Amino acid sequence: MQPLKEKIRQEGKVLSSEILKVDSFLNHQIDPVLMQQIGQEFARRFAEDRITRVLTIESSGIAPSVMAGLVLGVPVVFARKRKSLTLTDDFYEAKVYSFTKQETNSIVVAKTHLTEADKVLVIDDFLANGQAAEGLIEIVRQAGAELAGVGIVIEKSFQEGGKRLREKGIRVESLAEVAALSEGKVTFVGDNE
Repeated sequence: MQPLKEKIRQEGKVLSSEILKVDSFLNHQIDPVLMQQIGQEFARRFAEDRITRVLTIESSGIAPSVMAGLVLGVPVVFARKRKSLTLTDDFYEAKVYSFTKQETNSIVVAKTHLTEADKVLVIDDFLANGQAAEGLIEIVRQAGAELAGVGIVIEKSFQEGGKRLREKGIRVESLAEVAALSEGKVTFVGDNE
């Protein structure tokens, strides 16, 4: 997706060979026009899949998920990283390790918001080691729902998450695939081909 790649090149900051900071438009401050384009692209890619729910994880996956849900005309459910006082029982739960935060969280979704009748599109901002996506897929499995696929805004293809999911037969649609982060520069899959 060209507008996303251009935004990454213009505003993304390479902090190390593994960390790309995109907080000026995706996961701290949000560019609503770009998010609308991202939502439209996910909806286009999954238009034939009869999605009934979009599932994401708080907080950075919410903006692209809401935009995709708007275009698809379906509810968006986000897994909470901490149980709230109102989420007392009857929930699905999975453990997720965050590479950037270096911590493991339990994520939860109320059983009333995801059922075996649903066909689910999982969306997240980044795919690196695949922990968040795997946790969300586990929640879909616990619900007995059908997984349509995983939509990723930015995939770090040099890390194992995407490969591991695809080897399991899971459909992964990434809008920008980063091949490398080095010397302050982002290289996308397909550059210099």
